[in-house]
Amino acid sequence: MPATTRRGDTPPPRTGSSETEVLRGFLDYLRASIVAKVDGAPEPQVRTAAVPSGTNLLGLLDHLAFVERSTFLGDDVTDWQATFQAAPADSVADVVARYRETVERANAVLDRCADPGAPVPRARPGRPVPSIRWALTHMIEETGRHAGHADILRELIDGTTGR
Repeated sequence: MPATTRRGDTPPPRTGSSETEVLRGFLDYLRASIVAKVDGAPEPQVRTAAVPSGTNLLGLLDHLAFVERSTFLGDDVTDWQATFQAAPADSVADVVARYRETVERANAVLDRCADPGAPVPRARPGRPVPSIRWALTHMIEETGRHAGHADILRELIDGTTGR
């Protein structure tokens, strides 16, 4: 087992008092947490499965980019399982940059949405459209769950802990 390297924990975010400010503040906090777990992780361990399910650190971030694009931008994903594997040609920096760009695009959509009860403004004909509230809550749950997985995987790779 690698020696433990402790990073300081970042406390939960201070946000405004509105529902949307709180939800977006916590989502951005979790987004930054998972990027910190992946950014700088060594190859090939960052894409090597450390558990029988095949879950790997880089694949988690790649998956979350797909979930953000599906939820906020309306992208259609036909094979969710495939989103857990980054392409072999993608470096850590590539996947981190793609995730950050996706988050920027998702935030641009959210910046135009004042009412958390309004539907997410995306074009997906024939499919139900969730409310902004539901989409933000779902992304907090999804990102938080995978950030927890990433905590464990990164510690197994090189001993790095903390947010």
